[in-house]
Amino acid sequence: MAARLVRRCCWQHFGAFASTPSAVPASLLVPAGKVALARALPQAPFTLFHTSSPSNRADGFSVKEEVEDSRNPEHKVIGELIETATSPQELFQLSKIHDLNSNQASLIITQLSRLAAEKKLEKENILQDERFQQLVVMTDSQISQVWNNTLVNLLKSLYSLGMDGNRREMQSVEQEVLWRLRRLTFRQLASLAEFLAVRQGKESKLLSEVIKKLELRWTELEGTRTVVTLMGKVGHISPALMDRLEDKALELAEHFDPDDIRKITLALAYQNRRCVPLLRALSYHLLQKHPELSLNVLMDLIFAYGKLNFHQPQVFQKIATDLHPHVSTMTPVEVTRCIRSFALLKWLSLPLFEAIAQYALDNAKQLSVAHLCSIILSFARLNFQPSGSEDFFNMVHEELQGQLDNLEPHLLADLVWSLCVLQQAKAPYLQRVLAPEFHAWIRGNQSLKAQNLRLKLIHINAAAKLECPDYRGPFLPAEMLSANAEPAGEKVTLLQSSLREALAGVLGSQDNGRFDVRTVYGWQIDAEMVVNSENKPLPVKNFAAPHLLRSEGTKPLPPGARRVAFLRWEFPNFSNRSKDLLGRYVMARRHVQAAGFLVVDVS
Repeated sequence: MAARLVRRCCWQHFGAFASTPSAVPASLLVPAGKVALARALPQAPFTLFHTSSPSNRADGFSVKEEVEDSRNPEHKVIGELIETATSPQELFQLSKIHDLNSNQASLIITQLSRLAAEKKLEKENILQDERFQQLVVMTDSQISQVWNNTLVNLLKSLYSLGMDGNRREMQSVEQEVLWRLRRLTFRQLASLAEFLAVRQGKESKLLSEVIKKLELRWTELEGTRTVVTLMGKVGHISPALMDRLEDKALELAEHFDPDDIRKITLALAYQNRRCVPLLRALSYHLLQKHPELSLNVLMDLIFAYGKLNFHQPQVFQKIATDLHPHVSTMTPVEVTRCIRSFALLKWLSLPLFEAIAQYALDNAKQLSVAHLCSIILSFARLNFQPSGSEDFFNMVHEELQGQLDNLEPHLLADLVWSLCVLQQAKAPYLQRVLAPEFHAWIRGNQSLKAQNLRLKLIHINAAAKLECPDYRGPFLPAEMLSANAEPAGEKVTLLQSSLREALAGVLGSQDNGRFDVRTVYGWQIDAEMVVNSENKPLPVKNFAAPHLLRSEGTKPLPPGARRVAFLRWEFPNFSNRSKDLLGRYVMARRHVQAAGFLVVDVS
């Protein structure tokens, strides 16, 4: 900064006596050949004088350029004509009437690009026009005289018009911008970075250089708009810059409007950056200062919170309350996106979910099968049963009739699994996914996706055996059940170790209990014991265990004896009273009970 200040003062003193050519000492005059040589040299530790901008101010314009523009009436008139032109012909006509300089030619090219975008003109016709070619040549011949701000806009305009990147004139503009990066304002750098990130992506050499400058000059960052724009468009390319942007956003949190908050949370979500201090600050100011939120803001906020798994109950309650009146006018895509986000967050708002169930009934013909599946999966995740459950599921079965063969295997398995959670799976659904031809491809497949599908099929198989007495088959073969019975080597949690310590004194002997029991139903029992009629532990290994793939004992349970299963509840976002909210847990509990156990919840 001190170096820039000294340089600026030097140029101001130089400008004082440079106004009259006779006052300039010969020793300070730089021949054109030396200027060209200086521009060809790499950046050196000393400062090279550049004839195009002897002094740069905060807006990127030199003192000389500002004075020249204000004192020359013709330049002012030409500038106004360029800005007010409404067609390419008007702009091309200016180049015939007036003797333009390179800066004015650049302004015309920028205006041509703007008109092409606004009026959807054929860009190829503009590029091939001989008058446009003349403007490009004129700009290139005196590229060093183009003002900084105009130069940045020129580069963006040429990219927008689709000019060939291999053309010498295009490369000349790029090189000129690269040369001047250190003298561009932070706002100009941010604007250029935003454009290049969208237009060219990470592979752009120029973008990487611009980002380096932004990282070095991040202390100049100011204004909510610049912060929001850089986070959304450029942050994903540079984690280091994103760290600085998050710090600045935290500092400016109280000044963001709802749309700014929406854009920031989406940027964090798409980049998987769970910046808790920033999310908490945004949530606080959202609740305190913005009582009314638009539908787009509500939808994007709940999506971002869901993707980041960031829990803020007061914000969720506000979003759910504000969304409720909008449900009847929402599109199927908006409804499914909304309910999926709430399901990911494990947040159940009864009024909102009831309204969505009614929406599905009222708009059954407008909902695609994929939309209907998303609603069912979300209901199952939270074990939500609509108040009009019979009407709702009759509609579901009617809409799904004849559609199962058209579903992708993983979606079909998820659908049937969800119907099992909601106790609505009928024989055609079960037969479709438990048929040998459906699961043949996952045998021996050790991919994570195949393992997850196999586990869900085992759960469906358990539901068919334990909860559907009229179902006659097919069922999964024993070799698929054995894959689940093998220990997975999972890390023991604090709750599990605490449970073992607590039961050690109760059991008396290790033979009186089992831990981490993997059942043929796909569920893991954290601890198992058998007690007699007087509630005294018995050796579990002595008795037959139909819930295991291979039972060590053969004796039946004595009269009055019971099996006791301990299932842990490790979902921090739920209270002990709301276990039934999670569909997976409630189905596990039902199946273990149906297998003859007394279930004890551990939390």
